[in-house]
Amino acid sequence: MTNNAKGLALTSIGIFIMSLESLLIKYTNVSSFVFSFYLGIFIFISMMVTLLFKEKTYVKNAFKSSFLILITCAIMMGASNIFFITAVKTTTVANVVIIFSTSALFSALIAYILYREKITKNILYASFFMFIGLYIIFNDSLEFGSLIGNMYALFCTMLFSISFVLLSKYKEMDRIVLTAFSGISLSILAFFLSEDLKIDLNNLLIVMFMGLIISSFSRVLIGNGAKYISASEVSLLMLIETIMAPIWVWIFLNEIPTIYTFIGGSVIILTLIINSLYTLKNN
Repeated sequence: MTNNAKGLALTSIGIFIMSLESLLIKYTNVSSFVFSFYLGIFIFISMMVTLLFKEKTYVKNAFKSSFLILITCAIMMGASNIFFITAVKTTTVANVVIIFSTSALFSALIAYILYREKITKNILYASFFMFIGLYIIFNDSLEFGSLIGNMYALFCTMLFSISFVLLSKYKEMDRIVLTAFSGISLSILAFFLSEDLKIDLNNLLIVMFMGLIISSFSRVLIGNGAKYISASEVSLLMLIETIMAPIWVWIFLNEIPTIYTFIGGSVIILTLIINSLYTLKNN
């Protein structure tokens, strides 16, 4: 298997597994902060156990990258997860994952602001159509909760994009260690934001399954797969979650997106596909 094929396979499997997260979040009936607190603990445990099975030299090298950048990325990813979980509990899953799919656009804009990386014409064109799609989705004012949920999804996307840009500059940063630290950051942030951390056994088992298996290993698979393929290929593969996450909640919870989401989402998804294919062709 070539490195490119390996990258495509690992990333695709990771994103497919990750698409189940929204369904599991919807299945619970605890607050987003309580969910986040226990999820962070289980993610941290999962990654620490993984590190135990690694060689000592691997563990030593894993902590050699910039500790300040590691902590910064971990906090941003932890906060991004809280916004994501809150958004899923506040609005439809389709709205959340479609808005999140614009992270590639925000990453390009943030990279320009922080590092003056050149923005190509195709990114500018894609930005125009993506903002049209976002406007259509945000124009759905049938429920105030949906608007708030959309805003949470947007905050989640922006924080994730910033951490993604930092990671692209510090490629040597170990993804397992980062995921572990982002888990503990998630728990700490949720601890200070939550008034009560009580949770019943049924909800705890769902969060445990998501934290120990779904969230942890999907991100490790995506992180390792992304090393072998281009950012455009990753962006294109992220559409797996954009399409599958709403399908899961439609099948199991009968959650149907509004017509605004269908129209705005179609504009965004089509733009992402065209932009990714154009970039791949040029490369």
